[in-house]
Amino acid sequence: MDLKADNLMKKIRVFVTDDHYMVIEGIRSLLQHDEEIELIGHASNAASCLAFLRQEQPDVILMDISMPDKNGIELCKEVKEKYALIQVLGLSTFDQKVFVQKMMENGASGYVLKNATKQELSKAIQTVYQGQKYLSHGAADALKSARKDQASLPFITRREKEVLQLVADGFTNSEIGEKLFIGSATVDTHRKSLLAKFNMKNTAALVRFVTQHNLI
Repeated sequence: MDLKADNLMKKIRVFVTDDHYMVIEGIRSLLQHDEEIELIGHASNAASCLAFLRQEQPDVILMDISMPDKNGIELCKEVKEKYALIQVLGLSTFDQKVFVQKMMENGASGYVLKNATKQELSKAIQTVYQGQKYLSHGAADALKSARKDQASLPFITRREKEVLQLVADGFTNSEIGEKLFIGSATVDTHRKSLLAKFNMKNTAALVRFVTQHNLI
């Protein structure tokens, strides 16, 4: 077999999903001379990405968080459900813990910021391709912060979590009681207990807080 052809076969096939042309061109410029990576295409939205995947599957997808038709967090979950062998690497300007955490929970193997150097981007791609996790420095710090926050939060029971979710969905005490087969007075007791646990003045503030901390 021709050695050059054999070498090309071993390249990591990368696909980029991002709605900014300059970002795609920047990534292309960074990776074009990398002997271990081949950029096989790009999409500017989730629909185009999924259409491409129905025809061909890359080894790694660099996936933007913010896109016009569907965010990268939702797209990552859909891609991993349909194409489990594809490694997804979150790509974003955001290093807030909620974005990093949600991407990883939805199946991403890593998360890298758009200000990454060529060396870091190449390392990130190679790392996730090998089945390992990769987090940029900012993303790793965000996850550490999230774990510390989770550790310091009050413990909530399974029933309290069920009540919280239904409260967040806008159901009344009586409607929640019917769904959980408990009395509305019991629901109200759970609601008051949760307000006290989290030291919140009202239900709206409680829902906002638990949503921000991924408790529901």
